[in-house]
Amino acid sequence: MPEQHLHIVSFDIPFPANYGGVIDVFYKAEALAKKGIQIHLHCFEYNREHSKELENLFFSVQYYKRNISKKQLFKSIPYIVSSRFSEALVLNLLKDDYPILLEGLHTSGLLDEPRLNGRKRIVRTHNIEHEYYQNLARVENDLFKKYYFYNESAKLKRYEKILSKSDMLLSISKNDEKYFSQHYNHVKFVPAFHPFKKVDSLIGKGDYVLYHGNLSVPENSNAAKFLVNNVFNDLDIPLKIAGLNPPAQLRNLFNNGKDIELIPNPDDKALNELIKHAHINISVTAQRTGLKLKLLNTLYNGRFCLVNDKMLSGSKLDDLCIVANDQWKMKQKIKSLFNEEFTKNKIDDRKEKLGVVYNNGNNVDQLIELVC
Repeated sequence: MPEQHLHIVSFDIPFPANYGGVIDVFYKAEALAKKGIQIHLHCFEYNREHSKELENLFFSVQYYKRNISKKQLFKSIPYIVSSRFSEALVLNLLKDDYPILLEGLHTSGLLDEPRLNGRKRIVRTHNIEHEYYQNLARVENDLFKKYYFYNESAKLKRYEKILSKSDMLLSISKNDEKYFSQHYNHVKFVPAFHPFKKVDSLIGKGDYVLYHGNLSVPENSNAAKFLVNNVFNDLDIPLKIAGLNPPAQLRNLFNNGKDIELIPNPDDKALNELIKHAHINISVTAQRTGLKLKLLNTLYNGRFCLVNDKMLSGSKLDDLCIVANDQWKMKQKIKSLFNEEFTKNKIDDRKEKLGVVYNNGNNVDQLIELVC
């Protein structure tokens, strides 16, 4: 059988795979490479270092400076797209006729490149981007950033029609598949790729509730504030909040003597221990787009998983989570769950259901059929 080659154009350097978007990029590319696909990885770089790990894993790795000049803000094309155009990238892609997988609307400028006409070009959609940016604007307090997010959202909505030039769209959630299928042909749902090999949850009981996330992101810090002020304000149950770079406004909430603990910047090992030993991992979001990969983390490694319905976002994980959409329901569910043991039957149920939808091995076989 002849060698199969694939170009993957990534919006960022996908290693270390330590935040939502690049987790899917890295573990998807790794799964393809393990199946013998020769991966030519192209990365736009800003604030991340070149990676020996990537260079050891893939057939070739190329890096391109992202153009973050403020001039890009004044173009009609969205900033996340206009800042990721590289003539060197186009010239590298023209050296052969292998198919091209574009990661996110961010890299979709290549759909408008006439020199690549006739090439198989597939886009992995990570979000409904204009909805994502509109939600960022809603929760942002800084006026300049709020204006930028609203402006970018409007540009993204107009620009999105470029996806009609792709050969196929690969959505990351069922909700996104439904949306894109209403506007474009050849849309397929390919679940998120992830690092989790097996369900590693503990049976029994923990003695605290955990919320974790990148706390420098306003959506996550707002969710943490909501839990402190509205859910655990009168609950006699410990809450731990863990995450990167908590803002001062959030830190100030932890001086009130309640049984609420802030754990800033835990390393991966410490965070995994917190997830594993919590009785409940709670995840709430204001955004219904994409897939929240931290939800998979808690299902593979934690006990009870309490979410609002927006967190599920067409993930097909509804049966494995407890849903509560307001502070009163959350209080009620937390009290009830603290009287329950997490059992082996629940672990077996997770193994079965996660193994059907989120099995990297099965999903990579489907991906190879679609892309290569």
